[in-house]
Amino acid sequence: MSGVLIRFRVMAIIAGVMSLLLWFGYMPAKYLFDNPSLLDLLTWVPIVHGYLYPIYILTAIQFAVVQQFPIKRVIGFILAGTLPVASLIAERRVVKQYS
Repeated sequence: MSGVLIRFRVMAIIAGVMSLLLWFGYMPAKYLFDNPSLLDLLTWVPIVHGYLYPIYILTAIQFAVVQQFPIKRVIGFILAGTLPVASLIAERRVVKQYS
């Protein structure tokens, strides 16, 4: 496996996990539960997600440029980081195709 593929895999998995934590951990704690101590425990989630998502975008762009993908597929990789499980699905499809 090439280095760019490994970097994409790692960032796709991290972005997917952080997105799941954001959507199903932090957001319900903030908007559904009236528990400030729980919200204080999860304050790090959006901060870490905010730093890691741009790194995922750059990694996805780098992988797409190296593989010479069309712009539609590049945009698909970028958008895959916005939904909780989409980056994990994209990572699995890439591994099947390029491993």
